[in-house]
Amino acid sequence: MSWLFHTVRIGAAALVAAALLIGCAQRPPQTAGESASTVQAQVSAELRGRGGSGQRLAVVATFSILGDMVQNVGGELVEVTTLVGPGGDAHTFEPTPADSARLAEASVVVENGLEFEPWLDDLYAAAGSHALRVIASDGVETITTNSGAGHSELDPHIWHDVQNAMVMVANIRDGLAAADPTNAAVYQANADAYTAQLQELDAFVQAQVAEIPQERRKLITSHDTFGYFAHRYGFTIVGSALGSASTETADPAASDIAALVEEIRASGVPAIFAENVANPSLMQTIAREANVQLGPPLYTDALGDAGSDGSTYIEMIRSNTAAIVSVLKE
Repeated sequence: MSWLFHTVRIGAAALVAAALLIGCAQRPPQTAGESASTVQAQVSAELRGRGGSGQRLAVVATFSILGDMVQNVGGELVEVTTLVGPGGDAHTFEPTPADSARLAEASVVVENGLEFEPWLDDLYAAAGSHALRVIASDGVETITTNSGAGHSELDPHIWHDVQNAMVMVANIRDGLAAADPTNAAVYQANADAYTAQLQELDAFVQAQVAEIPQERRKLITSHDTFGYFAHRYGFTIVGSALGSASTETADPAASDIAALVEEIRASGVPAIFAENVANPSLMQTIAREANVQLGPPLYTDALGDAGSDGSTYIEMIRSNTAAIVSVLKE
């Protein structure tokens, strides 16, 4: 089966104008033994039957943070389905036939890129999708992480720098406008309004971080996810439990844990942090061995559930900032 790649970059020309007539795209439960064709038929019927009187652009976002950004830019003109939902880990995500069906029905797929969704190319091809692929990370200045033994890897966690989030929003705006040029002015206005909120958020993070003495701006987390945050807001990454930008890495050896504990002690860092997409038990062990505080879990690769203090991107960044500042400033 040939692979169809339609990649939208900033300033891309309009490519697709057709939108699907849909309403709420909640993912129905998939029972054991359902075939891809069965699920495809169910999804098609669902999408055709829920539209009401207005047409919306069917957009699939690969994970929850992108889904929130797409909703802010698209507003009532889009129907957003998120593959990896709140609290989910895109690194270890395993797509289902229902996910393939949703890609087949979508007009636009918004992805992070930078190898964050290693399963997406195969899923897109298997679905026979013709959806426009919008790469949210286009134009972002990337960094690498040191995963040990002199090996570096690309860090895909660009959204922890709010300035990068503004670039992501611009890419989403241009992608939606390319797929639906009739409503380009609406996407532009929505993106402008959301970007203004992000500018306020960036200023908020800087002001809050200023309360932490420079020598205490040190981070240790479950995996290497805060490199962009550290670069933008003046932190040092002491290390991470997994020593990788991906959570797919196997649990560290006892010798690696011991080495990290020694780094924590030598750095004088008062606390380390678990993450909402990872089991906290490893970080609990490290905190106990290093005799430091385990701070509140941070939202890293996914939003929190509805009603949590990290249920949107803006809330997530504000919550992470408040948690880090409260532990490190004194």
